[in-house]
Amino acid sequence: MSAVRFLTPPPGLEPLADFELEAVAGAPGLFTLTAAERPEIRLFVIDAERHLPGYSPELPDDLAAALGVTAAEEAQLLVVVTPSQQGSTVNLLAPIVVGRLSGEAVQLVLEDDGLPLRAELAAVAGA
Repeated sequence: MSAVRFLTPPPGLEPLADFELEAVAGAPGLFTLTAAERPEIRLFVIDAERHLPGYSPELPDDLAAALGVTAAEEAQLLVVVTPSQQGSTVNLLAPIVVGRLSGEAVQLVLEDDGLPLRAELAAVAGA
């Protein structure tokens, strides 16, 4: 488990900024992101490097500096998953970037019309 602190609270979760990132046992690359102050608030996120090859949105230089990231391997790119029996979806429009050394994070809201808010995970994983 590792502490994650958002520079700005994620959209829709204001004023929460402190979270715990924990790997889900038996599911490599799947994590829970739980609000430290309100443990009933929990998101599922996946490691984009592991599950979404080719998905690599640009991190603006000012945000990279704020996260303490000087090289791509110093950042962990996470994507929010919405589980469903009909098929889980992922939010490709607003990834979460975590500085591996600092624990500081930001949820980017990209301006790419080609990236969906709810992409079917099965369709984009391994693509």
